[in-house]
Amino acid sequence: MIYLIYLITGFLAGIVGGLLGTGGCALMMPVIRFGFHFDPAIAVGTTLTAVVFTAAAGAYQHIKMNNVDKNTSKIVGVSGILGVIIGSIVFGYIKNYGQVIDLILGIAFLVVSVRMIYEGFLGKGPKNPIAEKQLPGTKITKGFLGGIIGFFTGIIGLGGGYALVPSFIYFLSAPVKLAIGTSMASFVWIALVGAIFKIYQGVVNIPIAIILGIGALIGAIYGAKLVAKLKPNVLKALFGFLFLYVSLKYIMIYFGIHI
Repeated sequence: MIYLIYLITGFLAGIVGGLLGTGGCALMMPVIRFGFHFDPAIAVGTTLTAVVFTAAAGAYQHIKMNNVDKNTSKIVGVSGILGVIIGSIVFGYIKNYGQVIDLILGIAFLVVSVRMIYEGFLGKGPKNPIAEKQLPGTKITKGFLGGIIGFFTGIIGLGGGYALVPSFIYFLSAPVKLAIGTSMASFVWIALVGAIFKIYQGVVNIPIAIILGIGALIGAIYGAKLVAKLKPNVLKALFGFLFLYVSLKYIMIYFGIHI
């Protein structure tokens, strides 16, 4: 029965990821951390491993739809792998300091919640071109973004839709669909290497990661289909406030306060 609940959790997280383009990990991680009382380090490792499933499936679909800048995905993928290796090594030193991990995650969720509330509640967002086949920006810029995001992925397990997509959109002025597709194609390798490190470090519940991943994979398909039926700005605002609560919960735990 408990595995069915994990499957449903992954499914719902996948729907949210498909709707918002932020990746299922943004919802999956706090749910298993607080809902199922996972250790902070194991929540990070298990979520990152589960995301490999959705990233791989998403990359395959976006390549078929020609939504991927392959040259950029290679640059970001290689630099991201280097970053995630370094970040995973750093994670190895802090994995036993759960409160520190909670604080870092709280700050990370605070950033994304403010962005989602701003874009959703105020109806604002990036004004990018809608039809391009190549992401703007230099190889150095793309490599730098990949390395930094890979580094933080190694530490907090968030990186693809959470960080790469907005980075492509805001820093490179990329079209949204191309940003999402290229992010997926880049992040699948970052997530895979990060997951291997997390498994080696003993912070992954492998059966649960697989079940969450399968659920998220199915949910992402339905989430993508719902995009055309629901108003993205309203969804961003609602989930922005949800993530704001999540961020405050993470941060307050660091100070011994439970909300």
